[in-house]
Amino acid sequence: MAELGNDSAGEAEEVHHAASSLFDLRTVIALLFGVYGLLLLIIGIVDTTQEEIEKSGGLHMNVWSGVVMLVVAALFFTWMRLRPARPPETSS
Repeated sequence: MAELGNDSAGEAEEVHHAASSLFDLRTVIALLFGVYGLLLLIIGIVDTTQEEIEKSGGLHMNVWSGVVMLVVAALFFTWMRLRPARPPETSS
């Protein structure tokens, strides 16, 4: 019977850990950078005129900004995977 209590405590700890990693600030930041980066990349590829490129000194600013934002999002996701958030230790 004591073993059953340990299993439920382990499951509760696992759920708490999953919730803490889901609401990790790095996840939110990575999602925002990813969504905005993807939008900028698509807009840069589909809807950029030659006049806009000339204004920016010959660079496709939306494309480059989108690529950089996607790289930053990938770095945040990698960081989150390599160093997951751990719930604080509770003393029993």
